Amino acid sequence: MNLPMDGSRLDGSRPPRPLIAPSILSADFTRLGEEVARVEAAGAEMIHVDVMDGHFVPNITMGPLVVEAVRGATGLPLDVHLMIDAPEKFIGEFARAGADWLTLHVEACVHLHRSVQAVREAGMRPGVALNPSTPLEAVRWILEDLDFLLLMTVNPGFPAQSFIPGMLPKIRAAREMIRAAGSRAAVEVDGGINPRTAREAVEAGAEILVAGSYIFGAADYAGAVSSLRVEERGGPLS
Repeated sequence: MNLPMDGSRLDGSRPPRPLIAPSILSADFTRLGEEVARVEAAGAEMIHVDVMDGHFVPNITMGPLVVEAVRGATGLPLDVHLMIDAPEKFIGEFARAGADWLTLHVEACVHLHRSVQAVREAGMRPGVALNPSTPLEAVRWILEDLDFLLLMTVNPGFPAQSFIPGMLPKIRAAREMIRAAGSRAAVEVDGGINPRTAREAVEAGAEILVAGSYIFGAADYAGAVSSLRVEERGGPLS
């Protein structure tokens, strides 16, 4: 299933907001297929795959082979986040592995427009990520080319970090910048997501929440996913 950017499913129904994308960085890799199946059954709309190279961020994780394995375990969209140097060199590999959404870091791309176009030409939905200290101005002139904008709410590289409160104004500003540009890009946030920070992020304008340790560290995956469902000005969605 590949969700349209308005959030509707292929059958015309609408999933609850925000969309939840569990990050398998926090999953048990000795039974990864089972873990993916569990979060899918728990109601997640996407699977988030964090790719790290030990250069752009201080950690090494997974690559196209893991994406290919996860692709075989689920029909959910695969949201692949490249935290690597020179990501444009690997766009084709991740497309062939089965990625549906591909995120490039603005800090890692010399020719951002060209790289974003290459992602779309490879049949994937392009997104751009910003580290916490990177200003929104870095993406102002590419918003119309994006399907989503990923705002890091922790410094990338490791799971189980705390949400940086100073990112809430950035989420609000991003939502307004996207609206002013006439773009349909969704706002995705990644890092330190739990029920409290989920509410704050959604109220600020986030539409997609990436959560790793909060979901995969829970005994009840469905309960964890459900607890992140918040309305813009209310409690948990029914």
